[in-house]
Amino acid sequence: MDSAKVAEKLSRWIKQQLKSAGTRGAVLGLSGGMDSSVAAVLCQRALPQSTLGVIMPCHSHKQDIEHARMLAQRFAIETRTIVLDGIYDSLLELLPEEKASADTKRLAQANLKARLRMLTLYYFANRLNYLVVGSGNRDELSLGYFTKYGDGGVDIQPLGSLLKGQIRELARFLGIPTPIIEKPPSAGLWEGQTDEEELGLSYAELDRYLASGEASGEIKGRLQKIIAAAAHKRQPPPIAEL
Repeated sequence: MDSAKVAEKLSRWIKQQLKSAGTRGAVLGLSGGMDSSVAAVLCQRALPQSTLGVIMPCHSHKQDIEHARMLAQRFAIETRTIVLDGIYDSLLELLPEEKASADTKRLAQANLKARLRMLTLYYFANRLNYLVVGSGNRDELSLGYFTKYGDGGVDIQPLGSLLKGQIRELARFLGIPTPIIEKPPSAGLWEGQTDEEELGLSYAELDRYLASGEASGEIKGRLQKIIAAAAHKRQPPPIAEL
């Protein structure tokens, strides 16, 4: 992959999308992870005076906040920090407990964090006449590994055609700090959560399957089922025909 050409093309694409929508800039969440860092730097290259990164800790790991601020400082990205701990805790107190498994409870609470971040980003987007930029990659979008109307609730996805390994190449080209590139990918939705552990396979295996269709029989069958089951997350809500 020619990272220089990809970076130029994606930065130009972001600028074109904003112009087509009649908006003035881009706002995105800065999680301290590699994907959001790459998306932010691409936006900054395209729109140096009108890119806003929003850091939204919600009982988050301290290192993630530090990495988000380190990225913003290195690339002179304007930021706002909105701490969501209190509103998240208040919602959990307000919402009733339902009879369900511990895994179901944890997932519902994790998705609530992602949806609070989406609400926050659209507040800034509405106030500033900006578009909300996502950081979803091809792996995540293919598997539906995102929160519907959470981190999937965005206006544009500049990284959506790139595999995880390609984003890592792009991150190195752009000068993303090494600690951000090398730490295990995580959505930061609960303590110790990592993407690969939750998925049950490595991004290298997933990249290989999406790029070539090749995988061991067990992994291939499992991925095909996951991709099919997540189709509703990649499409607009179906409309009944009369």
